[in-house]
Amino acid sequence: MLRFQQLALRRGSKLLFAEADFIIHRAQRVGITGANGCGKSSLFALILGELQADAGEFDHPAGLEIAHVRQQTPHSEQTALDYVLDGDQALRRIQARLIEAEQADDGHRLALLHAELEAAGGYTAPSRAGALLHGLGFGIGEEQRPVDSFSGGWRMRLNLAQALMCRSDLLLLDEPTNHLDLEAVIWLESWLASYPGTLLMISHDRDFLDAVVNQILHVEQERVNLYAGNYSAFERMRAERLAQQQAAYSKQQRELAHVQGFIDRFRAKATKARQAQSRLKALERMSLIAPAHVDSPFQFSFLPPEKIPNPLLQLHQAQLGYADRPVLRIDKLVINAGDRIGLLGQNGAGKSTLIKTLAGELPPHSGQREDARHLHIGYFAQHQLDQLHLQSTPLEHLTQLDAKRGGRASEQALRDYLGGFAFSGDLATSPVAPFSGGEKARLVLALLIYQRPNLLLLDEPTNHLDLEMRQALTLALQDFEGAMLLVSHDRHLLRSSTDVLWLAHEGRLDEFSDSLDDYPAWLARQSAHRARGHENATISAETAPPVNAEGAAARKERKRLEAQQRQQLQPLSKAVAQLERQMERLAAEQVALEQQLADGEIYNESRKQELRGLLEQKAEIDRQLQAREDAWLEQSEALEQLKAELT
Repeated sequence: MLRFQQLALRRGSKLLFAEADFIIHRAQRVGITGANGCGKSSLFALILGELQADAGEFDHPAGLEIAHVRQQTPHSEQTALDYVLDGDQALRRIQARLIEAEQADDGHRLALLHAELEAAGGYTAPSRAGALLHGLGFGIGEEQRPVDSFSGGWRMRLNLAQALMCRSDLLLLDEPTNHLDLEAVIWLESWLASYPGTLLMISHDRDFLDAVVNQILHVEQERVNLYAGNYSAFERMRAERLAQQQAAYSKQQRELAHVQGFIDRFRAKATKARQAQSRLKALERMSLIAPAHVDSPFQFSFLPPEKIPNPLLQLHQAQLGYADRPVLRIDKLVINAGDRIGLLGQNGAGKSTLIKTLAGELPPHSGQREDARHLHIGYFAQHQLDQLHLQSTPLEHLTQLDAKRGGRASEQALRDYLGGFAFSGDLATSPVAPFSGGEKARLVLALLIYQRPNLLLLDEPTNHLDLEMRQALTLALQDFEGAMLLVSHDRHLLRSSTDVLWLAHEGRLDEFSDSLDDYPAWLARQSAHRARGHENATISAETAPPVNAEGAAARKERKRLEAQQRQQLQPLSKAVAQLERQMERLAAEQVALEQQLADGEIYNESRKQELRGLLEQKAEIDRQLQAREDAWLEQSEALEQLKAELT
């Protein structure tokens, strides 16, 4: 067990937490959460012996084998497979003694060591290491590539694989999903489910935490509290505690009203469609999530785009990728105003290629691109964090951006805007250079949102963001009036922010008709299909069955019919989506007016004229909302009827 007794920890002069008193027992799976900088990584450093407690005691059993992921990018000429095998230190020690015994020509010792090697799984170690690499997204044959030939993100995956290779008693994972795509995250969940040791994991991915951990260690306000259950259970318990604080209670109720209104507007969408069912579940869960984040330091929203042309962007007969390596072929792609698209696809399928092409960073190899006259793209990618001016402050970054847009905002208005992203006080006027990855990501998002784009292209926007910022981003994206294409391994963000899923697969881009919850099963089927294909590849050309041309033609015809059906459904789908956005806006105005009318002082005689105006506004909003709801029901019924006819 790990025992923490009245423990206090500092970083320099800053107190991280004090009086931490808890026990973690063997085989428990603990998720460690809290705002960036609260002391989560320092707790790991304490366990690893890199830091000493400033007060209290920390004890663990002698001989405890601890595995952790190195945070430094590795540099090595050894192969990826050998680098991962280094994680099994017991195996490497046996192998070293075997070499010594062979050099000494000690037959008896060799026999004993070979028995040890077999007991340690030494003969299956390369296949286990290869399975780890494959699960984390490395392609066939890449296990023999030198470590230095991989990019920084892939080398961090090698560090993770090396930690998983260790036969540890205690596994420490610090943001393990940051450099992973969705497919690798799903695989890692499955792997951790069978891990026999004790797991301590820092993560800001609520779906990942829910699937893996059974306890939450939360650090806030210089205190550490241990909660039983997964992250969703922790949010409920924390919400109940916050609700008991009167100062937080009223804010909680306003947030709940906003989320409940959002749920109510989409409740009727729970039809037979799996996507709608999945969306409804995500929205219902939001009513439980929101109260746990009422004290979030982040409060921001997207300003409406100045213009929203329709369509925004089109590709025709386009081949994406590179001259020597085409990745995706697209007959026709159209992004319309209001589209909210989640992009799925296995590693190498073309997700990043597509989003870079749409952002204009990578021109199509062939084909035609059509941009609307007033298209304004907001593009977020991890490399943009490196484009910040390190000696400039957040306020200077925003001032320069505002100057490019006409320079109308006052310094106080710019400071207020940055405050919504938790850049307030001295932080707003501090150089960016020492900022953490999360702070830099927040600043890039703040600058992007300030530009009022009408098309958002977001490539893994939640990397380095803590749970509070992810929640604030999710709420802001729900109210965004433009179109959005999102690539993310954060399934909560995908469920809550997108209406349709696209799938990049086998050089094509198609709509994924199932829900996000069905995606792991789809991945499993693809993995089984590849395994069968690998086995069939050993069949000689003489015994291989002939190609079923008729089956290929049938598949082509099915794809044509599906495309035709989508084209028929598109006008109604767009009409329904537009009405939903209008209903969201009107419902928000309705809630704001109701809050004003709930104030008892508005009924004073001196404010009689103001009250009359509010009542008139409320009546007009109610009328408009009712009209939109009636139209939405009519269009939704027509859409469902057309779907039934087409099927």
